[in-house]
Amino acid sequence: MAWRSRLGAALVALAIGGTSAAAAAAPQPATAEAEQQAFVAAMQPQRAGRPVIVLLALNDATETTDLLLPHAVLTRADVAEVIVVAPRAGTVRLYPALKVNAEMDFATFAQRVPHGADYVIVPAMEPHDDPAVAAWLRAQHARGARVIGVCAGALVLAHAGLLDGRRYVSHWYYQRDVSASRPGATFVPDRRYVVERGVATTTGITASVPMALALVEAIAGAPRARALADDLGVATWAPAHDSRRFGLTGTRRWGYVVDKLAFWRREQRAVAVRDGSDDVALAFVADAWSRTGWVRVQAAAATPSVRLKSGLELVVDAAPGERPPLALAEGVPPVRQLDRTLCEIDARFGARQRDRVEQEMEYPAQDLPCAR
Repeated sequence: MAWRSRLGAALVALAIGGTSAAAAAAPQPATAEAEQQAFVAAMQPQRAGRPVIVLLALNDATETTDLLLPHAVLTRADVAEVIVVAPRAGTVRLYPALKVNAEMDFATFAQRVPHGADYVIVPAMEPHDDPAVAAWLRAQHARGARVIGVCAGALVLAHAGLLDGRRYVSHWYYQRDVSASRPGATFVPDRRYVVERGVATTTGITASVPMALALVEAIAGAPRARALADDLGVATWAPAHDSRRFGLTGTRRWGYVVDKLAFWRREQRAVAVRDGSDDVALAFVADAWSRTGWVRVQAAAATPSVRLKSGLELVVDAAPGERPPLALAEGVPPVRQLDRTLCEIDARFGARQRDRVEQEMEYPAQDLPCAR
């Protein structure tokens, strides 16, 4: 079962008779600024030469935005060699939408990068306890790679034994699962990312952007990170976060039940893509619309695949015109595409579906200028 289906089913179960998952608060650093400085210091390069950053993927199911966003941000930064590596060559099915081709499999990576990765970024994936992934991750960490779990990627790190005795954050829904699987791990509230002894984690999906910018700062300095943030449309990559905004209220519980039952409302939509399409904007459009629970998103082009702006190969699902279109905004900084998409979701389905998307993506949206 894909991660999105697993999350949806679990939320429905909670809506019927459960309670929101809440972890005990842990002692926090004095300030979020101290947490950011600690991350930057811990992630500075340890070897000479251009660093190697691996985006770890599982061929069966890897979260769309967890993979595409850090890959795109770090590729655009041009401060490291950035590679998508999966157990097998070929297609990586992303959820809740899209497909890409892995750039290397485990065997090829071992041949071409015998000294191992400098950094490994781990998205949410299903299953989170794949033995081959856990073994490869432990081996890379043992060879000196710093490891970063994005969103429910913390579950992958927990299964691999990399969170034992460490502070961590994760998607709000999975805090209990991580803590239950590794009782020695300590959850930290109100932070988008934390690091301890070479292992870092982030909160839900959209935290991958501030984390990636903090990693750029660690590798190339604050001015390079600031220039990239301005290009992307990001005001700050500080880790401050209000954890209290995310969780299951009574209204949200009931909404998940309604969405599960209203199967006749499902729409088939497509995003037109071409060589050079922006990965960040595409990921936000596909992921956000899919998370309404009422839309299935595909990539449409006249060719079987396209090369995105980052160079990653996107596998195309449909021909142009087969599905009603979802547009990528022109002239909008890539990260601001999410705000625009949330407003479009609000206009199409209402505020409840927009709130659902913000909760699932753990996006701390402010008051957006959405005109109904």
